[in-house]
Amino acid sequence: MAIDILKLATPAVVAECDESSEQRTLPSLVEWRAREAGVATVHRALHAGAERADALPREYALLDGDALDSRIAAARAKLGARLVILGHHYQRDEIIKYADARGDSFKLAQFAAARPEADYIVFCGVHFMAESADILSGPHQQVVLPNPAAGCSMADMANIAEVEECWAALDELFADETTGAAGEPQPVIPVTYMNSAADLKAFCGRHGGLVCTSSNAEQVLTWALARGRRVLFFPDEHLGRNTALKLGKDFGGIEDDTVLQQAKVIVWKGWCSTHLRFTAEQIAEARAAYPGVRVVVHPECRHEVVAAADANGSTEYIIKVIEESAPGTIWAVGTEINLVKRLAREHPDKTIFCLDPVVCPCATMYRIHPAYLAWVLDELAEGRVVNQVRVDDETAQWAKIALERMLANKG
Repeated sequence: MAIDILKLATPAVVAECDESSEQRTLPSLVEWRAREAGVATVHRALHAGAERADALPREYALLDGDALDSRIAAARAKLGARLVILGHHYQRDEIIKYADARGDSFKLAQFAAARPEADYIVFCGVHFMAESADILSGPHQQVVLPNPAAGCSMADMANIAEVEECWAALDELFADETTGAAGEPQPVIPVTYMNSAADLKAFCGRHGGLVCTSSNAEQVLTWALARGRRVLFFPDEHLGRNTALKLGKDFGGIEDDTVLQQAKVIVWKGWCSTHLRFTAEQIAEARAAYPGVRVVVHPECRHEVVAAADANGSTEYIIKVIEESAPGTIWAVGTEINLVKRLAREHPDKTIFCLDPVVCPCATMYRIHPAYLAWVLDELAEGRVVNQVRVDDETAQWAKIALERMLANKG
């Protein structure tokens, strides 16, 4: 049973979408600059994790790019090998240029864990990524997120209270499948996407489940279905659906008991707002405009987009397939615009463009601004840690079990 999703019409071409504006994503920075200029500001709500407040000292909001470069360079020089800066692929270039490593969330967390000499890990990404880095790093290492308001709208679509309520309902529904016999499969195995809070990773660790990434979701679901009658997959319904269909498994939502009993993969109703922008119509338009174009998209896209593309995969896969393609290849890419622009600039021998005609960076990634990076680095250079991300010991213990199960599963 497919889950109905509102279809979005392809918007007109514009220079920038509303979600990427600093007015929306960086209220503290905008407010300080507006006060200095004597301009009134309009306050807008933050994402669902608004308790992680956006805050920035006035002096940093008023610095220009050159001054921020100087501050960041001086702090990095002072901290030396004690500091590692990580930059997710979706970060703006003004941040990526400072990164010691760039990659997807899990690759960066592993990179940090492999640098025990670093006391400070500054993660230029979003909150769940910094949590994963804290879980996998050493006890002496401190993880900093330059702007704590940098969350993930998809990760916020599943919280621990909702998942526990769902789990209790599934326990009741499938109670007669459990006899207590040794070796019998679990009625349900929980699987959470890497793009989720630490407490959801811990939930999976406690209940015999594990974590997946967009690159190993097929292997993880195969592992889980060998040990359970079905999988509860959260928070991204599209990665869950696309993977289930690739494996030839029935899938369904959580609103109908009959569907639940028949489904092998139960998908949560969550999604990535950036990847939901891509449509099959955009792919058709790209093929009409560029004969011979190759289309590659992220599996967080709707199934009809994945089906219409030539290939789909994680950000690391998208980078690899474009890098390895022949000169002159034309690529239409369905993922975040900062990465697409960077690929186009780094591979001038190929034509690379974004499927979506609207230039729309991931709004939450956009909350990491050089002013915030300069501030947290200056503080570290003076021996003060601000915006540290810490996962409590019990949560970290169970979340690490879920992550280790994923790592142990090599397909």
